[in-house]
Formats: sequence, C-alpha cells, structure tokens
Amino acid sequence: MPPNDQLEARPLGKNLRPLRAVVPFIAPYKGTLALALIVLVAASAVTGSLPIAARFLIDNGISTGESDKIDYYFKLVMGVIVGISLLSAARLYLITWLGERVVADLRKRVYEHVIRQDPTFFEVTKTGEVLSRLTTDTTLVQSISGVGISIALRSSIMLIISIAGVLYTSPKLTMIILLLVPAVIIPIIWIARKVRKLSRTAQDKVADSSGMANETLNAIETVQAFTLEPLQGSRFGEAVEGAFSAALSRIRVRFVMSFGSMFLLFGAITAVLWLGTREVLEGGMTAGDLTQFVIFTVLLGSSGAMLSEMWGEVQRAAGAMERLIELLEAEPEIKAPENPVALPEHGDGRIAFEHVNFSYPSRPDTLAINDFTLTIEPGETVAFVGPSGAGKSTTFQLLLRFYDPQSGCIRIDGVDIAQADPAAVRSMIGVVPQETMIFGTSALENIRYGRPDASDADVHAAAQAAAADEFITKLPEGYDTFLGEKGTRLSGGQRQRIAIARAILKNPPVLLLDEATSSLDAESERLVQDALERLMEDRTTIIIAHRLATVLKAKRIVVLEDGQIRAVGSHAELVARDPLYSRLAELQFRAAEADARAVSDAVANG
Repeated sequence: MPPNDQLEARPLGKNLRPLRAVVPFIAPYKGTLALALIVLVAASAVTGSLPIAARFLIDNGISTGESDKIDYYFKLVMGVIVGISLLSAARLYLITWLGERVVADLRKRVYEHVIRQDPTFFEVTKTGEVLSRLTTDTTLVQSISGVGISIALRSSIMLIISIAGVLYTSPKLTMIILLLVPAVIIPIIWIARKVRKLSRTAQDKVADSSGMANETLNAIETVQAFTLEPLQGSRFGEAVEGAFSAALSRIRVRFVMSFGSMFLLFGAITAVLWLGTREVLEGGMTAGDLTQFVIFTVLLGSSGAMLSEMWGEVQRAAGAMERLIELLEAEPEIKAPENPVALPEHGDGRIAFEHVNFSYPSRPDTLAINDFTLTIEPGETVAFVGPSGAGKSTTFQLLLRFYDPQSGCIRIDGVDIAQADPAAVRSMIGVVPQETMIFGTSALENIRYGRPDASDADVHAAAQAAAADEFITKLPEGYDTFLGEKGTRLSGGQRQRIAIARAILKNPPVLLLDEATSSLDAESERLVQDALERLMEDRTTIIIAHRLATVLKAKRIVVLEDGQIRAVGSHAELVARDPLYSRLAELQFRAAEADARAVSDAVANG
C-alpha cells in the first residue's frame, strides 16, 4: 500500500467525468452494492436516533430520579449503540470488500492490457510510471469505490439528519451554529491545502532518494569496484536529509492544523453548550433537548468535515482514473487483424523477406532495413553478420512482429505475418537471446515459460537436452530452487542453458539465436554450443553471429550493412570477394576465436 503522502501528492482531476469509468467494474457486484447501501441507510437512521434516545434518557429517566425508568432508558441507549455498532461493522465489511474487489479487477485489466502493448508504447512510456499507476492510482480509486463512497454517502445522510435534528430541537441555536460553521471549516480547508502542497514536495524528495538508491543497488558491483561507497552514502544521506527537512515543514503545518481544528471545533461546541445551558436555566429548553442538540451538532460538524475531506479524495480519484483510462485506451499498433490468416499447424519454417523497408518510430527518417529480400529454406541455418547498427537485431524484431515494416512483407510458410495473429507467429519462433532474462521464480518455472502447459517430466527432459540438468540438480532445492532476481544465483553460461531449455521445450520450427556464447568462458561455451547444436537440428535457424566457429556452421552467411544485404555466400566465398566480411572475419571473428583458445589453453595448463 503506498504511503499517505504519496497518495496526497497525486494530481487532482480536472473534472469528475473519468470516475464514470469505474461503473463497469462495480456493475458485476451490484447485489453487494445494493446490500451495502441498505445497511448504510439503516446505520445512518439508527445513528440519527441516538440524540433522541439520549434526550429521553435525561428528560424521562435521569430527571425523574426513578431507577426503573433510568434502567429502561439506559437499556434503550445501549440498544441503539449495539445497533449502530453492528450495522456500521456490516457496512464497513461490505463496502471494503467491494472496494478491494473493484481495485483487484482494475489492476488485472490494466496489467493485462499493458503487457499486450508493442515496443512503440514502451519507447514513450516509462515503466516506473506504469507501476505507479498500477499501485498508487488504483489505491486512490479503491478509496472512492469502497470506503470513500461509503463515508461520502453516510456523511451526506447524516448531514441531512443532523440539520433536520438541530432545526427541530432549537431554531435559535441552529442559526448560531450556521454562523460558526464557516469560521471553523474555512481555516481548516485552507491549512489542509497547504499541507497537501507540502506533502507533494516531501514526496518528490522521497522519490529522489528512492531513485538514487535504486540506481545504486542496480549497479552495486560498479559502485564497489570503484570504491564509491562513501561518495554514494554521502549523496544518499543528503537526499534523505532533504526529504526529512521537507517532511518537517509538513509536520509543523499539520501541527498547526491539528491544534486549530481541535480548538475551533470544540470551542464552537463549548460556545453552543454555554448558550444552550443559559436556555435551560431560563426555561427555554430542557436538559434533554440540550443534550440532543449538542449530539446533533457534533454529528453535523463531523459529517461536514468528512465531506470536505472526501471532496479532495474524489478529485484525486478522478485524476487517478484519468491516468488509468489513458493506459486502458492505449491501442497497440501491432495486433491481430479482424480476420487473421491461419498459419500452418505443422509448419516447415520457410521464411521469406520480400523488399522489406523499415524505420523505427523514434527515427522515422532513417531506414533500419532497406529493400531487404531473402528466402530461408526449411531446416536451413543462416548467419547474419555485419557491423553494429547494420540491422541484424531489427530483422529478429520484425520476424517476431514486434514491429511491422513500412513496405514489403515477411512470410512464414507462405503466410504474410502482418495478416496473422502475432501470438500465432510468435508461437512458431523460439528465441535464445544474448542476455537471458531469468524471472524471480524457480528453475522449473523458468524453463516452463517455454511452454506453460508442459509437465514436470517435459521440463526435466528439456533441461537435460540443454545440458542444464547437471547444474540444476546441484542447486539447494534442485528444480524448485528460487533463482533470484534476474538470475543472480546463476552464471552466464547457466542462464544461457536455461534459455536453450526453454526453446527446446517450446519446440518451434523457427529458431532465432543472438549468439549466446560470445561472452562466455571456454568451458561454458562448449556446453552451450553442444546444447545449441542439438536445438538447431531440423529447424530453420537464423543466427546473429559474433564468432567464426558459428559462421562456419551456417549454410549461408548474409553480410548486412546499413540495413541492406551486401553479400550472401559461404565463408570462403565471402572472404575472397567481400572486403567488409573479410575485415570482420579478421578483426572480430578471429580475435574472438584467439581469445577463446587462450582461455582454453589456460584452463588446460592450470
């Protein structure tokens, strides 16, 4: 649950129209809402009867001096208190359940919608902002759809009952109350706004220190390697002190607000009580009438204060819902057409790029892929090589349909993937990236991401084929071992073998490898390479190659430069006729192979 300061710091809504979007989330639970409203009205009615019961207790009980009557009316008051307690608890339970249920549904809807967005969405939307909307903003909506709406309705009903009660009891004192109410409420509202502004400042300072801590902890090895602990500690300390100073300013104003509100509220009640006491002494009203009036006055003041406070909550909830609606209305550019073309159920994995041109949305004037035409036959292994920025990774992103080309098309087994469901396209493709993402769960579940419905036996078989079973079984809890955030408990080679196991489990006809061995030691490279060779058997495979050994295993090598195909051929052909490839082979591939041999020799001689 976000802290109160963070909730207060959220911007207010320009109007209340966005709150209409909450209605569809409440609608499935209209039975619970109706029951909660009935209980709420009943609780308010019983609460409104408390001052009357108190009047009867004093005028018809205590003032008579008769013990039987006193006992009877005390029982009556106690019965009213029991009724208020039961109905209030029931109201709180029902309305809190409703608020929790609504916010859970809303969070699920927003999350499920966001994870279906394409990369263009995440180019312009900060992940931290999405997380903030999923937590802080949904919490604000929860307050208005649950307890908040209950408080607002209860306070509104009690305000009406209290006004009617004080008018009925003493019109004269009611006029005095109406004159005193603005004198009590206006200063409180003014101070509350100042507190809200200071809360935003304090929250900004806290966010600065949290951001600094997050950045430092994510780069802890760099911090320690450069012995920056004293410097970072000092900077964080300054940020924390800044947050403390801002919070102290807010605390001081809250002190004034707390003192002022208590003094003004109870001072006003005392003044009315004094005037009422004089009325009693003069015979204008009974002691019971005065008690009834005072209780109604307290209910009136508390109801008015709650409604004033809830108005700010409603405005913040409207602003929160406005930001959530922005997420819910975001439409991915990459989505299934209305009538998607089905891909073959057991495809061969034939890939064809046909005059593909593509520019990233953030760089519309620069072609990342330029008139790219290439056909890859089923079961063929093709290596893409070229300098950084040549377009190698872009071809993978287009194949996975993270983006659509501006012109031309890409076909898998004869089907234009732009006319197919992106999920169907991606189900045919396995990916082993250079940097494997390990999720914060067990080894078993990490591999099962390749095929979520796979049995444990299938996962174990995939791990064995990927040469991962050996190190997984040595973990403290075997396949059930938690691998840590981003796989911190695994080495680079182990993470890559998890990725290969995922791809084996998925068993796709097309395989994309952003060569996973370029940064591994010799022993890890050998294990990963053996696993990759088993994975590549009988599959159409495209490799972004960084090492000569990988290039030599490819049937064809495609040389890319500035998004264009510069040359296609075998290693020997390209060395003989393409200067760029020859230079890459000499500088990049052979240098990498020499490093690997040096490491291997060192291990052998160690």
